[in-house]
Amino acid sequence: MLIRNRKSWEVPENEATPHSTYLNRRALLQNAGLAGIGLMMGSRHSIAAPVSGFPPVRNPKYIVQRPLTSEKDATTYTNFYEFGSSKNIWQKAKKLQTDPWLVTIDGLVDYPMEIDAADLVKKLGGMEERVYRHRCVEAWSMTIPWGGFPLSKLVKLASPKPEARYLRMETFFNPDIASGQKQSWYPWPYVEGLTIDEAKNELAFLAVGLYGEALPNQNGAPLRLVVPWKYGFKSIKSITRFTFTNEQPVSFWENLSPKEYGFWANVSPWVPHPRWSQSRERVLGGGSVETQLYNGYEAEVSYLYKNRYTDDKRALFY
Repeated sequence: MLIRNRKSWEVPENEATPHSTYLNRRALLQNAGLAGIGLMMGSRHSIAAPVSGFPPVRNPKYIVQRPLTSEKDATTYTNFYEFGSSKNIWQKAKKLQTDPWLVTIDGLVDYPMEIDAADLVKKLGGMEERVYRHRCVEAWSMTIPWGGFPLSKLVKLASPKPEARYLRMETFFNPDIASGQKQSWYPWPYVEGLTIDEAKNELAFLAVGLYGEALPNQNGAPLRLVVPWKYGFKSIKSITRFTFTNEQPVSFWENLSPKEYGFWANVSPWVPHPRWSQSRERVLGGGSVETQLYNGYEAEVSYLYKNRYTDDKRALFY
């Protein structure tokens, strides 16, 4: 008899919020002529450029033991400092034009390219939906159904050279649209980075949608990173450039405060932020839970760091 050990994120399908639940609800709104303006659901306050493949099919490997965060909370309680420091920036983010959207892939690769985001989505192919935990460094959390592609597909498409050790990602820079970028004390544009091995991990994900539809602007349209074992600021939004390099990138928040927001930013309950504890998290929608090491994905990612442990517990988490 074959005995299958379930991975840390997996639960029986009947314990996960069904994909049909929110799709059926949306269909009712559409039939009533209410979809697209966020009435009742309060969700689609800004609409990204349409992308084929929606709704994506949920991959049953990636579900979690928590209810999905409401679509309203997930799309109206967001960090996007390009548009200001308030969580409620969805209205300001409407100004961002995401079609066309030029994406550059360059650096130490065999196949550098400049490509529109919609064409890149077509090249990557096979969109799927994954339900991931999302843990903010500010000690709040969500559970989100993302639509998109494994980041490893983009790595394969670019074909990095052997000397490439890191993937540096950069977002747009347009102060005329994004008023937060007029604040010169921030090191714009937003930059983030991963090691190549992290980028090829099965959990690393390029999201182009959530809740069965294209990403709204405030959530990172048209293309954002999702790395669920790291704090949320690592999941860079509205990406315009992927650069493969042999130098470790200095990320946006690391540049500002390296003692608080380091390159690794792996979730840990026993390494506090300098200004608050990380042992528990506030769940959007209600309640509080204990934080898990690597946000509950330890079995899938700890191998990435086995040669990096030191006496300084902060070494992998800041």
